[in-house]
Amino acid sequence: MESALTARDRVGVQDFVLLENYTSEAAFIENLRKRFKENLIYTYIGSVLVSVNPYRELEIYTKNHMERYRGVNFYEVSPHIYAVADNSYRSMRTERKDQCILISGESGAGKTEASKKILQYYAVTCPASEQVQTVKDRLLQSNPVLEAFGNAKTLRNDNSSRFGKYMDIQFDFKGAPVGGHIINYLLEKSRVVHQNHGERNFHIFYQLIEGGEEDLLRRLGLERNPQQYQYLVKVSISTCEAKKDCRKSKFMQVLMNLIYIVAGLTDCVSVLSILSLSLSPSCVCFLQQLMSPLNLEQASSARDALSKAVYGRTFTWLVNKINLLENKDYLRKYTGNGRYNQLICTNTTHLKFTAFIVFCSFEQFCINYCNEKLQQLFIELTLKSEQEEYESEGITWEPVQYFNNKIICDLVEEKFKGIISILDEECLRPGDASDFTFLEKLEDTVGGHPHFVTHKLADGKTRKVMGRDEFRLLHYAGEVNYNVNGFLDKNNDLLFRNLKEVSLFSAQNYIISILLCDVAATQFKASLAKLMEILMSKEPSYIRCIKPNDSKQSGRFDEVLIRHQVKYLGLMENLRVRRAGFAYRRRYEVFLQRYKSLCPDTWPNWQGKLADGVAILVKHLGYKPEEYKLGRSKIFIRFPKTLFATEDALETRKHSLGESSWHSKACKIMSIAIQAWWRGILARRRAQRRREAADTIRRFIKGFIYRHKERCPENEYFLDYVRYSFLMKLHRNLPKNVLDKSWPTPPAALVEFSVISLLSFLCLQLEQKMIASEIFKDKKDNYPQSVSKLFVSTRLSKSQILTIISFCSQYAVPVTKYDRKGYKARPRQLLLTSSSAIIIEEAKLKQRIDYGALKGISVSSLSDGLFVLHVPSDDNKQKGDVVLQSDHVIETLTKIAICADKINTININQGSIKFTVGQGKEGIIDFTPGSELLVAKAKNGHLSVVSVLKYFQMFLKQLLHKYSFDFVSVALK
Repeated sequence: MESALTARDRVGVQDFVLLENYTSEAAFIENLRKRFKENLIYTYIGSVLVSVNPYRELEIYTKNHMERYRGVNFYEVSPHIYAVADNSYRSMRTERKDQCILISGESGAGKTEASKKILQYYAVTCPASEQVQTVKDRLLQSNPVLEAFGNAKTLRNDNSSRFGKYMDIQFDFKGAPVGGHIINYLLEKSRVVHQNHGERNFHIFYQLIEGGEEDLLRRLGLERNPQQYQYLVKVSISTCEAKKDCRKSKFMQVLMNLIYIVAGLTDCVSVLSILSLSLSPSCVCFLQQLMSPLNLEQASSARDALSKAVYGRTFTWLVNKINLLENKDYLRKYTGNGRYNQLICTNTTHLKFTAFIVFCSFEQFCINYCNEKLQQLFIELTLKSEQEEYESEGITWEPVQYFNNKIICDLVEEKFKGIISILDEECLRPGDASDFTFLEKLEDTVGGHPHFVTHKLADGKTRKVMGRDEFRLLHYAGEVNYNVNGFLDKNNDLLFRNLKEVSLFSAQNYIISILLCDVAATQFKASLAKLMEILMSKEPSYIRCIKPNDSKQSGRFDEVLIRHQVKYLGLMENLRVRRAGFAYRRRYEVFLQRYKSLCPDTWPNWQGKLADGVAILVKHLGYKPEEYKLGRSKIFIRFPKTLFATEDALETRKHSLGESSWHSKACKIMSIAIQAWWRGILARRRAQRRREAADTIRRFIKGFIYRHKERCPENEYFLDYVRYSFLMKLHRNLPKNVLDKSWPTPPAALVEFSVISLLSFLCLQLEQKMIASEIFKDKKDNYPQSVSKLFVSTRLSKSQILTIISFCSQYAVPVTKYDRKGYKARPRQLLLTSSSAIIIEEAKLKQRIDYGALKGISVSSLSDGLFVLHVPSDDNKQKGDVVLQSDHVIETLTKIAICADKINTININQGSIKFTVGQGKEGIIDFTPGSELLVAKAKNGHLSVVSVLKYFQMFLKQLLHKYSFDFVSVALK
């Protein structure tokens, strides 16, 4: 996504929060239009994905696209539904939190296709096994089945979902899908008996009649012509649609056989029988003839109620069967491994607003109430997410004012005085209740509410556009008029008791007898409350689907229609919340990696803390304090123009770096060729190493078998390895002092060598100790402490050794170097090579003294570690004598004397040492005894060294041994 910021003028911004005029609805829609024109149908609002239906196939859903978005940071690539799917999946895996993806939009906006794309992405990218593949197949196969029974052709959409769907996908601890669960709500049952002109009933009826075999239709008592059925005569079927239905029917029969295989193949025919019943409810064979005092209108209502009830409950039974099949084998297997991680995909139908006042029925009232709840959830969770991010990053959170539609939700759902409670009360009360008494009760109870009005309560202007049988609600997205006719009947949705008991309980089709058993149906309000509870417990992701036009034409962008969808989807409200603080926020490593070339201090690489690097970078770019904030792990940029200026500077910088030429076709081809060549080399090297490793193992095993023989070609590799191992062990476990009697036990082949090595080691130590004795015995106070200590080749730490390995030193020791003028102490390392003494600082050579130029070495007779290396004053390579201090001064000076062959040039001085500062000037070091070591510049300009007196040390040790510590402390004071 970051890489496309520079294309904003042509294709708009990929994240609406980067709109400069973010409060302008026109700017919002223009950004959508720019991207839609370039077939860029996805745009972000922060982490919310806005999707515009292209009404044609785009080549952006291939397996390669899936791999491109797999495991990638959300903002590293361009907006896509795969990014949302992958981000939710990875959050579920890494954070161990249940996720939900909420897909919303009106009919024809692409919600069903969006949920398909998400399922297909998981089917391809999730870990797979033979059992898991079965689950993936069934998850994908359930979609077309549910579409056949729950989708229909409308004026706006050929495949419109006429129900809400909540799909719960369950994953095991490996991240593989092992089961699923579907909850359906608010099926449009009224479509079974009534469709608007030009619309169709549910797909399954046409697929059955147009594609069913003759024997099947005869068995079900159906005819091939849909015009023979009152519930299907509202629209004529074209030849093209008939062929499509025929093909779908054959496909559906295969899928139904798969779905119902667990329950028995006969269920498939039973379900088809129920469908025929829904088409011809008067054809049901009752066990007796029944007399009922119903007039024609009442009988028609009873017939329609029967058809709706049968179809609606069949649909619920179908969903439960799919759930049973999905979970039968897998829930039993995985329950013992703890609770599932869940990823939910919820598909909701949104409010249907147009440019004029909308007149809606009871079903649309339920849908609009559902969407008010979802909008409330959306805003609350968005605010919560924003506030949590600010607080976690240590940024001050400023409360955001927004339209809180809780007032509308309360108007609908509040106990005892909400619209639903009033409707339920009117349905259950004794007496002559009707839709008009319900309307009057509403006027008496909620008539003073600011979001409610009726014809009776309205002003003169409003009465002209409202009927006396309507009430109006002011939703968060606009005004909607509802006609109360049918509210009570649809709210009851009850079958006549005698029709239910006599006709259906005694039916021979056992599925019907199960469906219509006497259990209470879950009320929509309770179902919705349960749905909200489920969604509130998950980490949400949002996909907002937009329909670009009503004619389903690709490339057509209807601004009026889109403006209303932007409004009722709450997109501007969401953008305003997201932009209340900062337009852009990225983790430090992402921001620094992208823009580091704009600052000399951060280019080509920044080695310090990320926050410090970003602070230096933005200071160099001239960011003002009000333009940004630095959090704990992210940078927050307030204005898009600040980011765009930075992006423009990056584009200019790219040209100077020659980055644009690298992206030419020739360079890409060369890069691919070089990579292929290098991969070939690596492959050959790996093959060679494998062959060598196998050969080494064979030689080692053969050598082990012949290990007791004389040296021969069969065992020479093994014996050499044994010797090498012993020598390395010896190197790591040398004696700690000259009196140490420990020595590693040698293998049989190295006994003689071990004795020689031990003698050589002891001789070397003895030689060095004798030279030290000759130089320092009875001359320097701290010589006795060095006698028992082993002289070693290095006193550096492992990390220090790695930095000086290129100097090939024979001896290395940390020292302190004192400046010749101010005597400031500086940590250094002293290295002795075969030809010179080298002083370095973190692998940087500071000074080299050739042994031939070394005039002499001076050291005091006290127990301090200071010494002076004297060099010729006329040597242009040197700036004067060198003053050093070593904690191992006896060892250090002995090593220098041996390496430089200067045993007789070490001078042990009493009182002071004179040394050359440079340019003919002279410096003096004064040595005095004392109770503790102290090195400092004296007032007279000399370097003063206070050294612990040998006799004072012995006296203090005796006191501590003889008396208590407290007594000695008092005496010393």
